[in-house]
Amino acid sequence: MSTSGPGVVGGGRRVLVTGTSGLLGRSVAQLLFDRGYSVVTLQRRAVDAPWDSLQGSVADPDVAARAVHGVDAIVHLAAKVSFTGAWDEFVATNIVGTRQLITAAQHAGVRDFVFVSSPSVAHLGASIVGSGAGAASPEFARGHYARSKAAAEEMALAEDSPTFRVTAIRPHIVWGPGDTQLVERVVERARAGRLPLLDGGRALIDTTYVDNAAEAIVRGLERMDYAHGQALVVTNGEPRPVGELIAGICAAAGVKAPGYSVPGWLARGAGSAIEKAWTAAGSRGWVHDEPPMTRFLAEQLSTAHWFDQRHTQAVLDWTPAVSLDEGLAKLAAHYRAQG
Repeated sequence: MSTSGPGVVGGGRRVLVTGTSGLLGRSVAQLLFDRGYSVVTLQRRAVDAPWDSLQGSVADPDVAARAVHGVDAIVHLAAKVSFTGAWDEFVATNIVGTRQLITAAQHAGVRDFVFVSSPSVAHLGASIVGSGAGAASPEFARGHYARSKAAAEEMALAEDSPTFRVTAIRPHIVWGPGDTQLVERVVERARAGRLPLLDGGRALIDTTYVDNAAEAIVRGLERMDYAHGQALVVTNGEPRPVGELIAGICAAAGVKAPGYSVPGWLARGAGSAIEKAWTAAGSRGWVHDEPPMTRFLAEQLSTAHWFDQRHTQAVLDWTPAVSLDEGLAKLAAHYRAQG
């Protein structure tokens, strides 16, 4: 267990972080620990960490009750993140799990709750060009993940009060060394020649380097006086064409960038069909990985989605410390170190 000394930011507060087996959750826990917070984490798999750690599911009320015991604040990242899967699976973790954790936190007298969400909760399929954080839409968000996260975000923010303060932080497309959600998929598919650009890779998108995302989430906790009751989109604030970003990731990993393009409309139609077939095959145990394309993924790769960061940065009193080019350099160093 960590304790804070004089002048340390954490000030002795004990914070529960859920979902720390993932890159972002681990980064958030590490940053809190480094700042002198007393950290306890909850995740499904065992982790090797210098803080207190529990294993289990947030959807289990007994596990949730144990996890929140003695904590002052919660940063909730645990979620089912996938392009496919049965709706009930997303409900169980993303909606029921969030509800169980909130209920346990309120009973335990926890004051601050940071819900880590996603801009996809407000993405309805059209381009997003310089917008702020739109309203979460459980009905119209694209795909089971986005709809379930939208419902959970709405539920969490509805509980915001002077005695139980809630903010939703929506980091957009988080990546960095060790990332398996974006970076490794890009690299593996590019290496295998199975990564086309959609519409020439011209769509302008925002992304977030992992260190910046972790810092913004921690700032959400530290700036709860100003952030509670709000949803805030977090990005690097450096929109780039998606083809340029993919080429940068491929260069960092030493693989050839994709050189062929597919029309976005064709990929969206094919993605819908592949997603249905993949879900059916997965239910029979025939496939266990992510499909090569889904409609949601095709929309993300062929439509613009970048955001106005002025409000977010003012509320959090934060600006990204690592630029995209610096992040790509760190990624290249990571791959060099791996040989």
